[in-house]
Amino acid sequence: MSATLDEARVHGALDSFNVELPSWGFSNTGTRFRVFPQPGVPRTTEEKIEDAATVHRYTGATPLVSLHIPWDRVADFSQLAALAASHGMRLGAINSNTFQDERYRLGSLAHPDAAVRESALRHCLECCEIVGATGAHALKVWLGDGTNYPGQDDFRARKRRVSEAFQRIHAELPEPASLLIEYKFYEPAFYQTDIQDWGMALLLAQQAGERARVVVDLGHHAHGVNIEQIVAILLDEGRLGAFDLNDRKYGDDDLIAGSINPYQLFLVFNELAGAGREPGRTGAGAGAVSYMVDQSHNVEPKLPALIRTVMTLQEHWVKAQMVDRQKLCDLQQAGDILGANGVLKDAYDTDARPLLARWREARDLPPDPLVAYLDSGEEQRRADARQDGTGAGWA
Repeated sequence: MSATLDEARVHGALDSFNVELPSWGFSNTGTRFRVFPQPGVPRTTEEKIEDAATVHRYTGATPLVSLHIPWDRVADFSQLAALAASHGMRLGAINSNTFQDERYRLGSLAHPDAAVRESALRHCLECCEIVGATGAHALKVWLGDGTNYPGQDDFRARKRRVSEAFQRIHAELPEPASLLIEYKFYEPAFYQTDIQDWGMALLLAQQAGERARVVVDLGHHAHGVNIEQIVAILLDEGRLGAFDLNDRKYGDDDLIAGSINPYQLFLVFNELAGAGREPGRTGAGAGAVSYMVDQSHNVEPKLPALIRTVMTLQEHWVKAQMVDRQKLCDLQQAGDILGANGVLKDAYDTDARPLLARWREARDLPPDPLVAYLDSGEEQRRADARQDGTGAGWA
């Protein structure tokens, strides 16, 4: 291996690497054709928080749960935050939803009708209030806005509408919470998407205000796009706010992180780990960025899939900490192409699982969280206890 391993430093990096779980990741989900029900899925937002707390209990790495409005709307959000705290959890980002109502067929914040835009804006401002009530760290906005045919609408007018809306949202967002802007280059619109790439998201964030940041979803890119370069640039500009962690094969598949292209996940984490240790730079590493899971567990069981995800993320986070930064820098300066690449490969090829097991045991966690959960019988007990009522889902 190219690095002299400082295990105490890596343990510290693991301690600071918190993964945010999506409330909807515990619900019934599916494809465009069907939502597939599973036994034991939560029936309420409160039960989603209970499930997130279970993942945290086994992994020690998931103290936050992200909410989606209106899917997770409750009568008293401050009470919900207190419930989360009673489970050792905090509420993370609040996610808005302006893509499932009939009125948003032609868009939401970019819609040509001012009344529809105002409705979407009111929803986002309601989410700002929920941020304040829950102590959430961010409001995250993904728009399904776009067009299907040339001439359907005016590109420049749509850009201005979205920019003006984000400026109003930023002004109403309680401090110190961040406004997180997500991008996606296609789907559900197939000709033009209003926030189609990281450059557009960055432009809108710069226009919105100082607390606006960009969300990088690992599945929201065309094939061949260098995601780790995008991450590096956003880090350098101080505008990288969060990740939606998943993986993809063909499109926005929302598969388990690292299940298709684990080396890319490592390379993304390498940029983050390197920025966090760069002399004279603060706030550029793990502490300044939210790491949220965004996966669609259609056929695999919910909690085991999320536990597997967290374990994979931790493994590649450790590998990124193993890169010998000084040696890498020296080889880059010397123009040693193969040597520099070999430093990364050495770290990636290292088996991080023994170190992770030691970190877990030192914190009274099971050395293999997934095996421990499956052996515990909790999966069946949860299914038995939730036979009544309707499981939460996409509907």
